[in-house]
Amino acid sequence: MGLGLLAFLLTGSTVVSGQKVMAEGTLVYDMSIQTGNAVPQKGDALDGATTTVYLKGNNSRTEMVSVLGNETTIHNAKTGAAVILKEFSGQKLMIKLTRENWEAKNKAYQDISFSLTGETKTIAGYPCKKAIAKMSDGKSFAVYYSPDLVPANKEYDPTFANLPGLAMEYEIESGKMKFKYTLSKISYEAVQIAKFDFPTSGYRVMTYEENQQLKKGN
Repeated sequence: MGLGLLAFLLTGSTVVSGQKVMAEGTLVYDMSIQTGNAVPQKGDALDGATTTVYLKGNNSRTEMVSVLGNETTIHNAKTGAAVILKEFSGQKLMIKLTRENWEAKNKAYQDISFSLTGETKTIAGYPCKKAIAKMSDGKSFAVYYSPDLVPANKEYDPTFANLPGLAMEYEIESGKMKFKYTLSKISYEAVQIAKFDFPTSGYRVMTYEENQQLKKGN
């Protein structure tokens, strides 16, 4: 085996037409929140949280860690199966999703489109372009992305499946709250495949449909 081929097989990314395709690695986003409340609310506790994304082939794992607790989403783009793990106030819940559930959960992002603004800035050492995302319901938000970095698995975050690069900084509004995510660290080191195993015990298990019914009841 030639050294060039060996290097290609061992790396977590490849370069195509000037773009680096990220097949494996870790992304860390710092999270800040603006609630617009004069008096601190529960949402304010999420300020300072971190979101870590692990990528490996068709597998992705997204972990949000805050003072309130942890929420993890593990997804396999090949099978379409996913689980959402919630650990709050000593309670551990696992929500199982089929491919159809995953698509239903992310339906709002299916027809999302991005238009360039011409604005640029550097984030985590990478030159980024600003785009405005427009959703099918009329909502929009800004996102800075690096056209030099492209995730091989575009389904790890359906929000950015149509974005021509890696999302580096973005803001999403939910009610009166505005969530801002900024990439603070990127690693191309190998990720252990065990990171993407679905737990088999230790959690109260619920289907996606059961969880949806529970939400309607609250």
